[in-house]
Amino acid sequence: MVRERLAAMVASASDGAVTAREALAATVPLSALGVTSLAQMRLIDAVETEFGVEIDLSGDGFDLLDDLGALERHINEARNAHS
Repeated sequence: MVRERLAAMVASASDGAVTAREALAATVPLSALGVTSLAQMRLIDAVETEFGVEIDLSGDGFDLLDDLGALERHINEARNAHS
């Protein structure tokens, strides 16, 4: 369910340039599909607000934003750490 929600958030953040279906099926980085740096910033805001996890851009944050699976794992790990 987290993965599907993230895919919808990617579609919203990219103003539809990348659909949720495309994000879910991606075998290349999301940026290669058309997720711009502005869309990444929108995605960060949405993820931090909805899931209550921080994305640290000084670390591997940008890599997380390019890979739906990695972003999902980050969210799940952060949630588990706070449980």
